[in-house]
Amino acid sequence: MDFVSVRIITDDVARLVDFYERATGVSADWSTEDFAELRVGSATLAIGSTRTVPLFAPGSASPADNHSVILEFLVDDVDGVHTNLTGFVEDFVNEPTTMPWGNRALLFRDPDGNLVNFFTPVTPAAVEKFARR
Repeated sequence: MDFVSVRIITDDVARLVDFYERATGVSADWSTEDFAELRVGSATLAIGSTRTVPLFAPGSASPADNHSVILEFLVDDVDGVHTNLTGFVEDFVNEPTTMPWGNRALLFRDPDGNLVNFFTPVTPAAVEKFARR
C-alpha cells in the first residue's frame, strides 16, 4: 500500500490553490474548476470543491472545519521560509521553534483555517531520520 495524497475540501478552490502554490512554489494541475492537485515530492495535496463531496457521500466532508490534522512539509530552511511567508500568511500560530523531537517547525493556518507545518530537521537524529527518505 502507498499513501499518495491528502484532500482538502473548500468552498473556494481557486483561493486555496493560489495560497498553496505561493506557499510551496509548486504549480497546481487543474482537472476541473472543482479539483486541483499540487504534487509535492512523493505526495499530492488535492484540493476539491464542496460540490465534489456528494460524489463520495452527501455530507461526508465540510469545508473549513479541520480541528485535528496538520499538513506537514519538509523544507530546507524553515527560517528562510518564514521570512518569505511573512506578509503573505495571515495567521502564524508560532515562529520557527525547535521541537523536542529535533525539527525546527513553523506552524500557520491556510485561508480555510487548516494547520500547516513547514519544518527542517536540525538535530543529528532528525537529520538522519529524514535523510533515509
